[in-house]
Amino acid sequence: MTPIPPHPPETAQTLNLTINGRQVSAQAGETILEAARANDIFIPTLCFLEGLSAQGSCRLCMVEIAGSAKLHPACVTRIQEGMEVTTETERLRDYRRNIIELLFSERNHVCAVCVASGHCELQDLASELGVDHISFPCRYPTLAVDASHRRFVLDHNRCILCTRCVRVCAEIEGAHTWDVKNRGIRSLIMADFDAPWGDSETCTGCGKCVHVCPTGALFEKGLAVAEMRKQRPALPTLVANRATEQR
Repeated sequence: MTPIPPHPPETAQTLNLTINGRQVSAQAGETILEAARANDIFIPTLCFLEGLSAQGSCRLCMVEIAGSAKLHPACVTRIQEGMEVTTETERLRDYRRNIIELLFSERNHVCAVCVASGHCELQDLASELGVDHISFPCRYPTLAVDASHRRFVLDHNRCILCTRCVRVCAEIEGAHTWDVKNRGIRSLIMADFDAPWGDSETCTGCGKCVHVCPTGALFEKGLAVAEMRKQRPALPTLVANRATEQR
């Protein structure tokens, strides 16, 4: 999916809309997710992270809009005057639970032995949505663990392909180390032209990709179960500081 383009320059106009029956205001050009978060209305996400381009790939932020039969991704849908949005219905909860279950069944998410257990966004959302079992057959794929980097590890078994690492490396660090190879269920994150991470000629070792990862797919070496606490970098601040330095 094409990333959401930057906000148009004419964002001074204030628009009025309704979210869950509550009247709210937001600036023209903002998305439903931005308007909701500005008004302390929770919408679950995994691929979205403030400061990175939005791509709407995880589909957990789907909402209902009055007058439309289909669901809409809140992170890439612009608000409109008079729009009526619903973020919490049984239909949406079932939809989101199915997504979480599919993510768990697709790879090998064994929380009891994961370094990110207790500090994992996928695990947190499963708890929030009441996912206590998996309705789909688990695939149990045989996937590699790349520990060739001197500081970090990439575990494909716990990757949910949110591409936060790809985007933060390209858009914030500017290294363009990460990308996605293959298609569909065979998709995997890769460094450079599918080289071991430790052999990458572009990786700066900054660790931004590790700390924006929502699961235990990227982590620091030497940590045991439940010890990987992600320190989210302030991406909007980094971008603003870099823009100031370049003037």
